[in-house]
Amino acid sequence: MRISGITIPDNKRLEYALTAIYGIGLARSRKILDAAKVSHAKKGPEISPEEENQIRKAVESFKIEGDLKREVSANIKRLKDIKCYRGTRHLKGLPSRGQRTKTNSRTRRGNVRKTMASGRRKADKK
Repeated sequence: MRISGITIPDNKRLEYALTAIYGIGLARSRKILDAAKVSHAKKGPEISPEEENQIRKAVESFKIEGDLKREVSANIKRLKDIKCYRGTRHLKGLPSRGQRTKTNSRTRRGNVRKTMASGRRKADKK
């Protein structure tokens, strides 16, 4: 099954399979299935073409995939352009929501963890 250019996994329950689409999480997936009146437990091959069309119609009412990614990147670009605090944090590649940076935010900063040696190497005595 394909919805808006994304292949939905056949081996998963529909409520989890729909989360493969960017912009659809578990809560939104459940709302979509409720609106389409489709059981959450069904898998991809088990649904009828009418149910598939209902799901497709419900999904297309949301902003997903490329449109959503463009909107998010435009919002971040706007923050960078006006040079607000959050924008400067994005520019520097640091966390923008107040998290500490002394010990955490390794993935955001791109640091590789450096483990400390368990004591200095002793010099060879002659």
